Amino acid sequence: MFSSYIESILIFNGIHIIMALSLYLPFSAGQISLAQAGFMAIGAYASSVMTLFWGFPFYIALFLSGLLSAMTGVLVGFPAIRIKGIYLLLLTLAFGEMVRVFFLNFEFTGGASGMGGMDLQTNFVNVYTIVAILIIFFYRLSKSRMGRAFESMREDELAAEVMGINIVKAKLLAFGVGAFIAGLGGGLYAHYVMYIDSPKFGFLLAVEFFVFVVFGGMEIFWGPIIGTTLLTLIPEVVRFLKEWRMIFYGLVIVVLMIVRPQGLIDKKLVDDITRYAKKLF
Repeated sequence: MFSSYIESILIFNGIHIIMALSLYLPFSAGQISLAQAGFMAIGAYASSVMTLFWGFPFYIALFLSGLLSAMTGVLVGFPAIRIKGIYLLLLTLAFGEMVRVFFLNFEFTGGASGMGGMDLQTNFVNVYTIVAILIIFFYRLSKSRMGRAFESMREDELAAEVMGINIVKAKLLAFGVGAFIAGLGGGLYAHYVMYIDSPKFGFLLAVEFFVFVVFGGMEIFWGPIIGTTLLTLIPEVVRFLKEWRMIFYGLVIVVLMIVRPQGLIDKKLVDDITRYAKKLF
C-alpha cells in the first residue's frame, strides 16, 4: 500500500514535470502563456476518445492527441504573434477557459458528467521515459541555433528580429511544440486517473503550472524540473501539519520569491555547480 502511494506521487510528479516543461518552452521564447491547461484538456479528451471509442492503441492515441494539441497551439500562436505581456496572458487564459467550457457542454465526451472508463495505461516507466526524452530534447535545444534564438527573443525581441531571427516562425514553433508536450501530459493524466471532467482543467490548474515554472526558474530548463518536484513533494512531506500544510506550502513560495526572485535555479547556479563538479572529478 505504501509503495503504491509513493509510486502514485512520483507518477503525478512526472506528469507535472511534463506540463511545466510544456509551459517553459514558450516562456523561453518570451511568451507568457496560461493556455497549457487547455492543451492538456485537449490531449486528455482526445486520447480518451481514441482509446475508448475508436480502439486506438494507447501510444498511438497519445502521439495523435499531442499532434492535435500542437495544431491547436499553432492556431493560438497566430494571434499571439504581435501580442506581448499582460495582453498575451489574457489571450491564453481566455483560450483555456474556452476549452474548459467547450468540454463542459460537449455531450460526446460526457459534458458536465465527465468521461470515464479508460484503461490504466500510464505507469512510472512510460511517464519518466517521456521526461527523460524531454530532458534530452531541451538540453539539445539549449545548445542549438533555435535555442539561442529563443533566448535572444526573451531578452529583446526587437534586437532579435534585427539580427535576422524569424520571429513569427520561432513563436509558432514554441507554441506548437509546447502544446504538443502538454497534450502528451494530458493523455498520460487521463489514462492514470481514468476519469476526467472539465473543471479539472480550469484556471487554477493553469496557475499551478505557472507557479511551478516561476518557482523553479525560467532561465534554464532544469528550473521547472526542480521547482515542480519540490512543490509536488512538499505537501506530501509535511502532511503531518494537516490543515496547516498548504499554509506552509504558500510560505515556502513567498520566502523563495523574496530571497531568489529569479527562481530556485538559474544559469549562474548551474554553471557554478558544473565547474565545481569538474574540479572534483
